[in-house]
Amino acid sequence: MPVIDVPAPAFMEDEEIAIFSDVVGKFLERAAPEKRVAGWREAGQVERAFWSEAGEAGLLGVSVPEEYGGHGGDFRHDLVVVDQVSKHGVEGFAASLHNVIILPYLVRHGTEEQKKKYLPRLVSGELVSAIAMTEPGVGSDLQSITTTATKDGNGYRLNGSKTYISNGQIADFVIVVAKTDPNERAKGISLVLLETEGAQGFQRGRKLDKIGLDAQDTSELFFDDVFVPGDAILGGVEGKGFYQLMGELPQERLIIAVQAMDGIERALDVTVDFVKSRKAFGQTVWDFQNTQFVLADLKAKGTAARVFVNDCIGRLLKGELDVATASMAKYWVTELQSEVVDKCLQLHGGSGYINDYPIARMYRDSRIARIFGGSNEIMRMLIARSI
Repeated sequence: MPVIDVPAPAFMEDEEIAIFSDVVGKFLERAAPEKRVAGWREAGQVERAFWSEAGEAGLLGVSVPEEYGGHGGDFRHDLVVVDQVSKHGVEGFAASLHNVIILPYLVRHGTEEQKKKYLPRLVSGELVSAIAMTEPGVGSDLQSITTTATKDGNGYRLNGSKTYISNGQIADFVIVVAKTDPNERAKGISLVLLETEGAQGFQRGRKLDKIGLDAQDTSELFFDDVFVPGDAILGGVEGKGFYQLMGELPQERLIIAVQAMDGIERALDVTVDFVKSRKAFGQTVWDFQNTQFVLADLKAKGTAARVFVNDCIGRLLKGELDVATASMAKYWVTELQSEVVDKCLQLHGGSGYINDYPIARMYRDSRIARIFGGSNEIMRMLIARSI
């Protein structure tokens, strides 16, 4: 039995959801065994071929409408993929980024032509996506970006650079946050759709050396007079980019909280298995009262977090998840994840510091959750505004 044993919410008690979860789990067991995932960690990125395999297996674009090549599901189906990827330890496969963060921009804001042009290929895995927001010297203040998309005949010229871009080395479809009017702040931002193949002036920079997420490539991207056609502005109207970004942030921050919750549950499960089998001073580590008290504390906090996350998911499904609540979920659950993983590592003793043990990788991987999707300091500011 898992340590966090909160019953599944009613909205997940659907036979079709259960069948889909089983299908996804079996695909990951077959296509992403530990040996293959270890190879991704060694290479610093997931094989491009795996994305095509995942697309063929129906793991991509699960909530994209069928008319655009998708599977016609909803956020619950996205959750199944994210949950199964976490449970099977398929590190580096950024299904949450592709399915939950990037594709909704096209579904909700794209023109009919943009949806028909890109979504079927993103669902099949022919295209792997990335979103290029962050710039050197510009973190959470997106209104201060300097990358520009300047009018040139019947199109635009992209100039600038981006950093910390997930999927940067393998993505062939990038949503670039750029200024179509450099004299404006929010009103000057547009989202530019770029296919990288054959794009002259586009260059991938370094694959950045991180302290965690070894199998997830994170890169620099450079744009030197890259030409994009006039229909490359998401939604077809300049100056809407900032508002498109803000509209998608509650879902983005919730999925970060969901992944952190999955991380909490996995850390507790592997730690309980470890302490109940590890012997010290003639008894198992579990037999020490300190171990039981630490894990009892973490179970109580983790249970409260799971109930809160489930409530946030229910709100999102009803279209009622607001910015402040999503920010609370992202902030609190990622902070809790760091606490849980740290204390679980401590219970592993010296073994917890060895990368052969999953808890060591969890320790390194979890740290970024308090930074990406908006740092937790920014989350506190957003929460404070609701008071």
